[in-house]
Amino acid sequence: MGQKNVDDYLTEGIYGTRQTKRSERKKYLGTIRERIVIVLTKGQVMSDKGLAHLDQAMKSNKGAKLLMNGDVSHKFLKEEKALANKYNIPYTEVTNEEVDTDIGAVLAYDYAIEKEHIFIDDHADEKTIKDTEADESFLGKIKRWLS
Repeated sequence: MGQKNVDDYLTEGIYGTRQTKRSERKKYLGTIRERIVIVLTKGQVMSDKGLAHLDQAMKSNKGAKLLMNGDVSHKFLKEEKALANKYNIPYTEVTNEEVDTDIGAVLAYDYAIEKEHIFIDDHADEKTIKDTEADESFLGKIKRWLS
């Protein structure tokens, strides 16, 4: 990269500094995907479905920070804040009136970690429960016996 010229300084002064991956930053509450450990949707935050996953992620990633959507009511964010305090993880509420995102909370680092799966599957817990129930049925026992 070459030195900045007058036009670069004027552009930065008018529009602000350039950001990489602006669409990702809007979606993921100000951070980019490659830095994220785990993502909770607004629905998962409001129903507390992802708390166990968030607890595990915070336990093993104490150097991360928690970003919470400021559009979600404070009463729904109490549990997430309590977990952050439990593990001494800093948290911030991010509010952007210009962007509507379905992301409720993000646990992320300040640097890239490149984690492949960052979303929690709502149906994974239900599937595990159904599989357990199926194993307890008569056909499940026969299936287990034959395998």
